[in-house]
Amino acid sequence: MNYNIRGENIEVTPALRDYVEKKVGKLERYFDTTPVADVNVKLSVINSQQAIEVTIPMPQLLLRGEESHSDMYAAIDKVIEKLERQIRKHKTKVNRKFRQEGSLKYMFKNELEPLEGEPQEVESDDELEVVRTKRFNLKPMDAEEAILQMDMLGHNFFVFSNAEGGDTSVVYRRKDGKYGLIEPEA
Repeated sequence: MNYNIRGENIEVTPALRDYVEKKVGKLERYFDTTPVADVNVKLSVINSQQAIEVTIPMPQLLLRGEESHSDMYAAIDKVIEKLERQIRKHKTKVNRKFRQEGSLKYMFKNELEPLEGEPQEVESDDELEVVRTKRFNLKPMDAEEAILQMDMLGHNFFVFSNAEGGDTSVVYRRKDGKYGLIEPEA
């Protein structure tokens, strides 16, 4: 794995870099072969909170975790635990559906033991049950109008037809209180 570690309002010391590489490197044990991936790590300090954001894009899987804590090393430990849970989830839930050669099933080792304190997952078919379906017409609008509609409805996201290109887009409220826009690639 190739590491891209950068700091925002914090200096990435060699000790901090080594700790991140050591912890993220432990994720390799969950794969049959070492994944060829770029590991993007962003360390930041906002007020008194130390935050870490880790993104590992792979061909058929995107691992992403974000955590904050008053201690940077504790935040790193927490985000690694989150990434391990994501790997376990993909291994146990998603891969049950895809049994053919080349699927994610063959990316992971089979002997995954549960983490301490993590509840055992009971396999059942109703875990991913859709309990409600909504249908509505997508009104063409710009992102600003979609944000206003979202706020008026009190939702955290809003799906709309982008007036500029006609594509379906999504606006959402981020944890920092700002807004994000998701658009399809051209």
